[in-house]
Amino acid sequence: MNSRKKVPMRKCVATGEMKPKKELVRIVRSKEGDVSIDLTGKKSGRGAYLSKEKEAVLLAKKRNTLSNHLEVSINDSIYEELLELIEKEN
Repeated sequence: MNSRKKVPMRKCVATGEMKPKKELVRIVRSKEGDVSIDLTGKKSGRGAYLSKEKEAVLLAKKRNTLSNHLEVSINDSIYEELLELIEKEN
């Protein structure tokens, strides 16, 4: 039998595109309200996914999309960290 493994898909909160989970980065808000970047995808808390593209991060910052999804204000340092992460991968 030929059974292919299902690829988990997630939606980018900035662009609205459905992409494989591995092509997105997860941002998590813990119960305490701390926001962090979750590279493993396994941290507990409310998560939002962003495309690993500079445009998507800038769009999320401009539209305040992340803070709306995570229901907490997002520090500029998180966006800077995301941009650095994208630069390293490319």
